[in-house]
Amino acid sequence: MAHDESPLAGTGRPAQARPALGIRDLAPEGILILAGGRAILLQLANPAVGHGVARHSDFAARPLDRLTGTLAYVYAVTCGTPIDRVAAVRRVSLAHRPVHSPRTVADGDPAYNAFDPALQLWVAATLYESATRMHDLVFGPLPDDDAEAVYRDYAVLGTALQVPAGLWPPTRQAFAEYWRNAGRTLSTDATTRAVADTLLHPRTGPVWLRLAMPLARLVTAGLLEPGERALFELPWSPGRQRRFNLVLTLLRAVYPRLPRRLRHAPMRHYLRAARARSAAERSESERLGAASGEI
Repeated sequence: MAHDESPLAGTGRPAQARPALGIRDLAPEGILILAGGRAILLQLANPAVGHGVARHSDFAARPLDRLTGTLAYVYAVTCGTPIDRVAAVRRVSLAHRPVHSPRTVADGDPAYNAFDPALQLWVAATLYESATRMHDLVFGPLPDDDAEAVYRDYAVLGTALQVPAGLWPPTRQAFAEYWRNAGRTLSTDATTRAVADTLLHPRTGPVWLRLAMPLARLVTAGLLEPGERALFELPWSPGRQRRFNLVLTLLRAVYPRLPRRLRHAPMRHYLRAARARSAAERSESERLGAASGEI
């Protein structure tokens, strides 16, 4: 089988001899989806985000909703057309509109607002950090110039919504400091741990999802730091670590050699689905408008 690796593989050229890589070189890789569970758990570990998700998302009935919604948004703003981006931002903004609550002293629940730039920054940060961690584990670390360019591009996950451009840390070094400081504020409680448990142990959904969950749980827990696993009381052991290492070894051996068209298939699927949904919404809007004009 022909080798079709990361754009850097086998070039034999230093990073400065070609344009730096960007988000469109990394984001289409389907393997990054394996880091989605880690990103969601880290989002839940921010108390405000976690309680907002617990109150306004229905993981029990629709376990795939948050992941598929996140993927649709990520692919639209990183790999789609300007029209795709506008439609995705509008859809997310509409979904965020009811997600707000004042602090409830009696229950000890934090205040939250889905339009809060600081909370949106954290969500975007978890997506960037998890995606690039997964990419580095499978393809190897990027050269500094490429890594910095990719980092700057990933700001769009937040700035496409309500995150001011100046709020995204300007360099990877600044991001690392932000990440360390944010990590010290993470915590979970019975509410957010229950959401995580439902995410990792879905009781509904397609059969393939439930069959895939043992592997998904292993990869999700393996990608977390020990302290992050402890927040969700996720079990870990030398045996689990060996299985996780074996999975990574197999991914490194197989995934980069797959045809790029196959590796990017999830991106194309989600972009097609989003465009079909937008077309259906436009058609319905036009139908209602025409009907209203007839009255």
